[in-house]
Amino acid sequence: MADPDAGLVTWHRPPRRAILPLDAVHVPRSLARRIRRGGYTVTINRDFAGVMTACADHDDTWISAEFIEVFTALHHRGQAHSLEVRVDGLLAGGVYGVHFGAAFFAESMFHRVTDMSKVALVSLAERLVARGFRLLDVQYQSDHLTRFGVVEIPNREYQRLLTRALETSAEFE
Repeated sequence: MADPDAGLVTWHRPPRRAILPLDAVHVPRSLARRIRRGGYTVTINRDFAGVMTACADHDDTWISAEFIEVFTALHHRGQAHSLEVRVDGLLAGGVYGVHFGAAFFAESMFHRVTDMSKVALVSLAERLVARGFRLLDVQYQSDHLTRFGVVEIPNREYQRLLTRALETSAEFE
């Protein structure tokens, strides 16, 4: 995470980690209806910079210019990815993160159109399942993420899941 005031990018290792178990993703009924209605398109890695910029576009952001620079370099190396949701051709929501092995670490998501960050999260989870990923790390639990099945697990369990995911190969694209 970045500390824009100090000009630092630091590593965080909370004692409990939030994950979205890929075999237990919950899609709330109202969101399932929204997904069935369509009216949006989902793309992969078409606008990484746009997703990062949109995620950083609020007053209390932890996403600094240095953080964007590091993740852009990871993106160019094929390790950081974005999933974009467009409505009427405009970027309406998205999520970005980094992957190693069969683990995906979601960093941030945003929406400009109601429900489009939720569509992005569900689409991300579906993609990861289809591509053989074993771990979707969302770092911190929130009420919003809990609705999708996110749980906090102790560090020991997280380390076990992470080790298994890193020992396996998966491709995001």
